[in-house]
Amino acid sequence: MGPSGTGKTTLLKLIARQLYPDRGQIIVDGVDIATLSQRELYELRKRFGMLFQNGALLTDMSVFENVAFPLREHTNLSDRLIRLVVLPKLHAVGLRGAAELMPSELSGGMARRVALARAIVMDPDILIYDEPFVGLDPISMGVIARLLRRMNDALGISSIVVSHDIKELAEVSDRSFLISDGHVVAAGTPDELRNDQSDMVRQFMHGLPDGPVAFHYDAPDYKQQLLGTHK
Repeated sequence: MGPSGTGKTTLLKLIARQLYPDRGQIIVDGVDIATLSQRELYELRKRFGMLFQNGALLTDMSVFENVAFPLREHTNLSDRLIRLVVLPKLHAVGLRGAAELMPSELSGGMARRVALARAIVMDPDILIYDEPFVGLDPISMGVIARLLRRMNDALGISSIVVSHDIKELAEVSDRSFLISDGHVVAAGTPDELRNDQSDMVRQFMHGLPDGPVAFHYDAPDYKQQLLGTHK
């Protein structure tokens, strides 16, 4: 968790090695991911499931084919077996009946649920969610939060969730981290963070308008900028 622009999505890109760290290490299952060859990296990524912030559905493929895409790329399963894998995943997110629709026919919330089905279709060991609750109505949000929790408990999946939805995160997470300006400023169970008395944590957890986290992006003097005298 953390205010916008503090490095949450950047951290996910580092874990998936879309970005290289300037220093330090990114350890995934005991291995520094920055040291892997391209082939080793691709093998490790097969163990990942990723829900992108914008859903990232392929617009010229149906809902079914979007979810089936990782299976067609990384396995030799027959069409019949792919169907037996994809439909239960779509059923889990409530969209089995939308299998033949195109992404342009979906609402924003439905598109994110399809993206979630695609993220879990390979039964990954590690699931990475970038804002999984954005665009979902309250009912869908509750169902997806429950699905995340059940998958973690039943399948032993390690999930990394970036979100601003404090209530939903409290229901699905075992441990929470609050990031600000590229640093972890607090960590603990959801209850521990909710009861933390530091100004930074209180402002974020309780949505306070005033505190150490500024609302405005750094800018020159307002009057000088309006008058055109700022250089």
